[in-house]
Amino acid sequence: MTRTHRLAAAASLSLGLSLGLSAGAAQAEDAITVVSWGGAYTASQVEAFHKPFTEKTGIVIQSTDYDGNVAPVKAQTLSGNVTWDVVDVELPDAIRLCDEGALELIDAAALSPAPDGTPAEEDFLDGTLYDCAVANVIWATVTAYNSTAFDGNAPTTIADFFDLDAFPGKRGMRKTARSNLEMALMADGVAPEDVYQLLETKEGRDRAFAKLDTIKDSVVWWDAGAQPPQLLADGEVVMTTAFNGRIFNAVHGEGQPFEIVWDGQVWDIDLWVIPAGTPKKAQAMEFIRFATGTEAMANQLSLIAYGPTRASALPLIGTHPDYGVEMLPNVPNAEANLTTALKTDPLFWADFSVELEQQFNAWLVD
Repeated sequence: MTRTHRLAAAASLSLGLSLGLSAGAAQAEDAITVVSWGGAYTASQVEAFHKPFTEKTGIVIQSTDYDGNVAPVKAQTLSGNVTWDVVDVELPDAIRLCDEGALELIDAAALSPAPDGTPAEEDFLDGTLYDCAVANVIWATVTAYNSTAFDGNAPTTIADFFDLDAFPGKRGMRKTARSNLEMALMADGVAPEDVYQLLETKEGRDRAFAKLDTIKDSVVWWDAGAQPPQLLADGEVVMTTAFNGRIFNAVHGEGQPFEIVWDGQVWDIDLWVIPAGTPKKAQAMEFIRFATGTEAMANQLSLIAYGPTRASALPLIGTHPDYGVEMLPNVPNAEANLTTALKTDPLFWADFSVELEQQFNAWLVD
């Protein structure tokens, strides 16, 4: 299978998108549906994006939560009845949907410049602007543990997650091949830079599944991002993979005794996309322009521990208004957290996700 995709990193597409939605022109009937992941993440979007955007434009945001299943996007575009106007998706899904013609093209030149006038194309980090998508956050799948479960011998590495002798107890893992295979190989001694090359081989995949076999009987599987903190809090597991922002919120918002292990983190980006055929395309693009602006991005990331995709937003990230915690050290792309990190390979997963998810699902029932 070729590894060239229509969703190449964008320069300028000169699509001439109309962004002429002034506050005076926008009316309540211009309401758009914005779909995201729920929990603390969507809550941070509501505060940083939805409320100020509606105040500025008059466009009402109807917020809908989902579990990451993008099948409705394709179904809506095929039926011609598009009811989701903006969707927060993971990168492999953005690549696949764009390849299939299920997304509107987005002109990067139409995005807001940095406060000093730097064009968006120069301000966004490499690999965050695409033909059909604009990255909004950097997030990570990490391992986390309940500190009350271990007495003086806390886990510190990704290998510890797979060590049931030194750290006995149930593990939580997302019910998907993605990130689990990468973490399994890193726990088995594979350097981050060699993971994807190895996963393209039968030998590498066998090695990853063999490592997963070592804890399979002790795994509690989760699907939604809100589940791992709850599994830890309820004592159903002592360690779990999780989205780093969910653990941060549980610790500082709920007082939970959880700790993140950054070793072997798999970091990624989420992106805004517009389903093809939405009758609210102009309003959807106006929302994306607002939500990916420097100030709005920094405002969101002062509320949740994800990293910015714009260079100009990084120095503006401040202290959490409720927790009094400096947010910068808690983001995945903070320098100290990147030492043994792995950046997910979106083209690998765009090409092999169907095959590997089928293999993973067969392994689950074997």
